[in-house]
Amino acid sequence: MKLQVDIAKNLAEVRGKIAKAAERAGRDPDDVTLVTVTKTRSLGEIEAAIEAGARDLGENYVQEMEEKAGALPAELRWHAIGHLQTNKVRKIAGFVNLVHSVDSLRLAREIAKRAEAAGRQVGILLQVNLSGEESKSGIEEADQVAELARDMADLAHAPLAGLMTMPPWSEDPEDNRRYFRALRELRDRLVDDAVPAEKLRHLSMGMTGDFEVAVEEGATLVRVGTAIFGPRQ
Repeated sequence: MKLQVDIAKNLAEVRGKIAKAAERAGRDPDDVTLVTVTKTRSLGEIEAAIEAGARDLGENYVQEMEEKAGALPAELRWHAIGHLQTNKVRKIAGFVNLVHSVDSLRLAREIAKRAEAAGRQVGILLQVNLSGEESKSGIEEADQVAELARDMADLAHAPLAGLMTMPPWSEDPEDNRRYFRALRELRDRLVDDAVPAEKLRHLSMGMTGDFEVAVEEGATLVRVGTAIFGPRQ
């Protein structure tokens, strides 16, 4: 039996927690964008979230994003948050706003090429694997991140907008604070290393279990699904 979930109430609670975490860190809550993760969720669930104010939606899989974007209002902002293959970019270049999971210059150039063909700009984030886990995508070496950030800085139709990371799973959100802090510090070093600050304005980090800690450490984008929609069935 499927449990009834008050999506609007949950969304408001998540927004409230983001605001309090930002205030604890001396930040403006408006500087943090909640990306509502809709992976495996029905159109009815997503529409309830939209009615409650969700405007930034995150999807892991291209086909699922395509189908949902075609059925939902055009003014929504779509975030590709899962691993993205270069041969799938063309399917989403016409509507996706930000790709969080770029880990190669080849992928960045393909996004730029397809975005230009669609007459759009698609923002990109460099995914950094700070934990060194083989199961996670992303760039592990800081020097490589710096090199790629400089190489990507001039892609007109795929402007670099920041960094993303996914720490190891942990029951204690405090365990992930060091990874969030490390991403922020890496961003600061890149800015000092002549990467323009406007190219690194976003830090995408933090999910249902640890987004408050991520906000305290500087997240500008948090990716939250379960806390809004409830556990997946």
